[in-house]
Amino acid sequence: MSLDVGVIVIGRNEGERLRRCIESSLRSTDRVVYVDSGSTDGSVEYAESVGVEVVDLDTSIPFTAARARNEGVARLLARWDAVGLVHMIDGDCTFADGWIEAAVAFLQEHPRAGVVCGRRRERFPEASKYNRLCDLEWDTPIGEAKSCGGDALFRVEAFNQAGGYRSSLIAGEEPELCVRIRGNGWTVHRIDHEMTLHDAAMTRFSQFWQRAKRAGHAYAEGAALHGAGVDRHGVKQTRSAIVWGLGLPILGLALGWWTFGLSIIAVCGLLFMQGFRIRSYAIKQGRSKSDSGLLAAFTMMAKPAQAFGAILYWRRRLLKQQATLIEYKGGGDEDG
Repeated sequence: MSLDVGVIVIGRNEGERLRRCIESSLRSTDRVVYVDSGSTDGSVEYAESVGVEVVDLDTSIPFTAARARNEGVARLLARWDAVGLVHMIDGDCTFADGWIEAAVAFLQEHPRAGVVCGRRRERFPEASKYNRLCDLEWDTPIGEAKSCGGDALFRVEAFNQAGGYRSSLIAGEEPELCVRIRGNGWTVHRIDHEMTLHDAAMTRFSQFWQRAKRAGHAYAEGAALHGAGVDRHGVKQTRSAIVWGLGLPILGLALGWWTFGLSIIAVCGLLFMQGFRIRSYAIKQGRSKSDSGLLAAFTMMAKPAQAFGAILYWRRRLLKQQATLIEYKGGGDEDG
């Protein structure tokens, strides 16, 4: 089986970030496909000018990152049929030196590994607490995993066997795909190697809220698709969002009159205790006290947004409405 590598870059109005991304991709392979979702900043023209294969998505069909990646893979394999590995990367990211070579070597040594990813880092973690949160979120355990993120190297065989991404998903498309890949007997891994630098450009609480809302939508849809399976995919996260972000606050307020406010105090105490538990666990995992406190506080603040995202999914499903993107960057890529 060929281990030739192709790269799929997706983006929309990424500007200079896209230029960095494509340049870093071309340092590892000339088999690069850029999939554009309606950019108006000259992204398509730039990609064509450096010789990259371009897919300009049909604007009459709703954009999703999943759809973009699927169309990118289709074009890649039509153009270079010998490609056996495909690396997904978002247009606001750049590859770390030596990453693709390390990822290919891992797949060579592990024939049942269908997906491999490494350490994604935030380019400017000091720019805002929200950027810092992204960097902490991506620091997941090394070893066999349940899923990857937006940046990952796939075996084409495993990708095709699973049927690719579910194009209708507006978020959470990677974990959902990995459920199906693992269901076919392949494994997913994260190795101890720098993979990509990401530019979140998050400076406002409203962006954090939208990103959390999108996550809640993804949890609920993932649970609807695979919640009955062995993994109970998305069930725990959805339940946590509803209980902590909606159920307990409503209960505390509803009983406030009859309990003379004691129910509100009790709920606030429970929320504080849950945050303290998260902080303690993060410290045990080796994180600093400041990072652990940041994680705990914003994990709890994200719960209401996630609950609203889950409710949005259920409402759309009930009314048979087309899901539309929940963006936090105002026109950037759809991964986070």
